[in-house]
Amino acid sequence: MSLSSKTIVIVYHSPYGHTAKVAGYIANGAKQSIANVQVMDVEYVDWDALDQADAIVLGCPTYMGSMSAAMKLFMEQSSKRWLARTWQGKLAAAFTNGGGLSGDKLAVLQQINLFAMQHGMLWTGLPLMPTGRSNADLNRMSSFLGLMTQSDNAPVDVTPPEGDLETAFKFGEHIAQTVLRLN
Repeated sequence: MSLSSKTIVIVYHSPYGHTAKVAGYIANGAKQSIANVQVMDVEYVDWDALDQADAIVLGCPTYMGSMSAAMKLFMEQSSKRWLARTWQGKLAAAFTNGGGLSGDKLAVLQQINLFAMQHGMLWTGLPLMPTGRSNADLNRMSSFLGLMTQSDNAPVDVTPPEGDLETAFKFGEHIAQTVLRLN
């Protein structure tokens, strides 16, 4: 199978490693169809790579019902691109991880969605139907705007649970297939 020459960049903030772990699973899913998938921490952003990307996926932890300050700073630093419409027409998607089962993760996905809409980007959510509510189930939090995972305030080597990570992999596959459908 020949992999596409399209590019997906996954930008994340992950102070404890959980969100970075999820970003890796999304990347692995996307790499099933697209060869050039880059994963970058918001602390070390390659703006040129983002400008050239076909899709930008943003992820951060949910803190107190909101996104992390580092992700918010990244968004504010993109203002010149917003003004120039540099990212207009690119695909966008989002993910978030939190310690609690809910923790107001939807608010973070909505904040990232609004950011993408202001940039004129095209949004893709998570079209995966929930298969149940156990840690092994897919999309157990029934999120459709983007991916939600839970770390349960446990070490990164044991969380997020297997079902959340498999959902992240499938989310990456979906993002890649959507990028390919756009052309």
